[in-house]
Amino acid sequence: MSARYPPGRTCGVRRRACVASLVALALTGVPPLALGQPQAPFPSKVIRIVPFGTAGGPIDVIARVYAEKLQQRWGQAVIVEAKPGASGILASDAVAKAPPDGHTVLFTLSLTHINNAILQPKLPYDPVKDFEPISQLATGGPMLVARADAPYSNLKEFAAYAKQHPGLTYGTWGNGSQAHLMGELLKRQSGIALTHVAYKAEAAAHTDMIGGVLDFAWANPATARTQSQAGRMKVLGIAGSRRVSTLPNVPTFAEQGFAGFDVDSWIGVYAPARTSQPIVEQWTQALREITRMPDVQGKLTAFGFEPLGNTPAEFKASYQADFPRVADLIKAAGVTVE
Repeated sequence: MSARYPPGRTCGVRRRACVASLVALALTGVPPLALGQPQAPFPSKVIRIVPFGTAGGPIDVIARVYAEKLQQRWGQAVIVEAKPGASGILASDAVAKAPPDGHTVLFTLSLTHINNAILQPKLPYDPVKDFEPISQLATGGPMLVARADAPYSNLKEFAAYAKQHPGLTYGTWGNGSQAHLMGELLKRQSGIALTHVAYKAEAAAHTDMIGGVLDFAWANPATARTQSQAGRMKVLGIAGSRRVSTLPNVPTFAEQGFAGFDVDSWIGVYAPARTSQPIVEQWTQALREITRMPDVQGKLTAFGFEPLGNTPAEFKASYQADFPRVADLIKAAGVTVE
């Protein structure tokens, strides 16, 4: 009588391996019935990128660059769906509550996961438990700008003017944003009286500044370059750790004698918590390879960001390092929830 299975395969090494696998699955909480079941393919439907800020804003534009590359790579439609407002809370919450299948991700600034977590007494999402970090695409810092006819051209001249004209107003893209922190730190360090005005988007603040409603504002380097070249505004300095290649003549705050402004902002990509590791790895590989593309690097650089494209582990380490630094900056700036 012939054996149904080859000797030593089912009742030997193979059986012991199967038992060991089932024990391991039981210890990790994975149901034995899942053994051998294929995972759902990814991507299998439309991919949705939710960017920080308004449609047409810097992160929205950058998200659309990546969306085009991802669509070419994966052969699946990729849409960008802005959910502006509440300093990025609405966009973050939408992604936190999305199905953890990799088809919805967040493109955001550090504001939503560090500044908001420190400043807001209650968020609808947990910045750590509700997200899977995928990659930090780039780092950078905001620029301090004024109208082209402002009677000052650098930070020291601005501080001297502000002391003689207390109560100057400045606009940012949200309470607790990196720009707001820098504005309040400048206020404290220089001993000048400034009034913060929060907007939903930087463009609205710039319109009011150019129109004489505000005295000065903050801007991303791409906007600062465009508006300064058009003769509508002048750039006084850049916060962050380095100058940017698109405006190499604009010195940092540190170079102008103002300490504590070298905390970089970053663009990060998150998936909802419990997104499977294979899908996170697919996203990470795709984003890192896209970030290395010359045209994508050019777009990031044009917005004043330094291309990065790190791994989830590096993203986590960076986040853990940034959190206490931003907390110290918030304390030094005296920023509170308005």
